[in-house]
Amino acid sequence: MGVKSPYKRTARVFTDNTYSDSGKWMYVLHEQYADSPGNFVSAFLLIQKDILELFSFVEPSDSNLSTHSHRIHELLLRTCVEIEANCTAILRENGYARSGNWTMQDYKKLEQSHYLSQYEVKIPNWLGSAGVRKPFGPWEKGGSLGWYNGYNHTKHDRHLNFEEANFKNLVDAVAGLAAILASQFITHDFTPAADLLSASPGGPSDGFETGIGGFFRIKFPVLIPESEKYDFENDDIDFSKDIFQQFSYS
Repeated sequence: MGVKSPYKRTARVFTDNTYSDSGKWMYVLHEQYADSPGNFVSAFLLIQKDILELFSFVEPSDSNLSTHSHRIHELLLRTCVEIEANCTAILRENGYARSGNWTMQDYKKLEQSHYLSQYEVKIPNWLGSAGVRKPFGPWEKGGSLGWYNGYNHTKHDRHLNFEEANFKNLVDAVAGLAAILASQFITHDFTPAADLLSASPGGPSDGFETGIGGFFRIKFPVLIPESEKYDFENDDIDFSKDIFQQFSYS
């Protein structure tokens, strides 16, 4: 038996090992599920637009991973600020509380609820072997995120750490943002035309699904204990009631 009512801002695989079959995904549309989800998606879409423009000048390939520039630095800062905003929203809406400013040590607790270390993000048309990223992979063993460390280093002393404002860290950060949105909203982008969510939006059968924004491809976590998978039906989703619970972070 799995989890009988969904957690706020938390997408999970169901006991049938799907995320969205039979309309069960529609809990993400409930007004009590997340505060202003469209605003978070809109911010990501702007970042995606800018990185796709950057791809016109810096080819997405292994050979350019160390490329660094002021433009890359600016995008890295914006992306990591947006990741912090998503992490904060998830923790706050699930009742997490700690005095003082929250840091990555707080955000790292999301591994307990969202299994972020399992998310894989594929960058289409990448040249080389580094086109599939696991931006939160180090969290599986309690490690730190190299791209986030690079963001902090360049934020506090860009002159000495400018080389960390590189293409690799930026791609990992944007992949991380794509993953954390998928971990909340699966592939729903809250646009007026987004009235149907498909578990298999198309593309090669490689285990990845087209993510929010239509560019990055996402592989969702499935290695979750049976007791932690969602186990409810479409009929259990009542839009007239608050059907959600809060995840208790230890």
